Amino acid sequence: MSEFKRIPPEQAQTLREHGAVVVDVRDPATFAALHISGSKHLDNHSLHAFIQGADLDAPTVVVCYHGNSSQGAAAYLVSQGFSDVYSMDGGFELWRTTYPSETAQGTSE
Repeated sequence: MSEFKRIPPEQAQTLREHGAVVVDVRDPATFAALHISGSKHLDNHSLHAFIQGADLDAPTVVVCYHGNSSQGAAAYLVSQGFSDVYSMDGGFELWRTTYPSETAQGTSE
């Protein structure tokens, strides 16, 4: 069984540029207010559908507020068969200061 990897925003951006799936596990209102461009909101209501439709071998980057909750979510995705999972250290708060132009408002695509 593989394990998730912790990465900084710069590595997350490189993975994103190469087609990685970015999932955000923050609450829906916070996600709608501002999130990483192209990311998908993931919560208890959307998790099952996401797992069912996902490519389990595609790189998947998990983002939360500060990089703590994403570790638990990343470990869960690994337990569900995902093979290339990353938890972004610093979370969205560090992302928005590092890449302010790579954010968007609204609901998940």
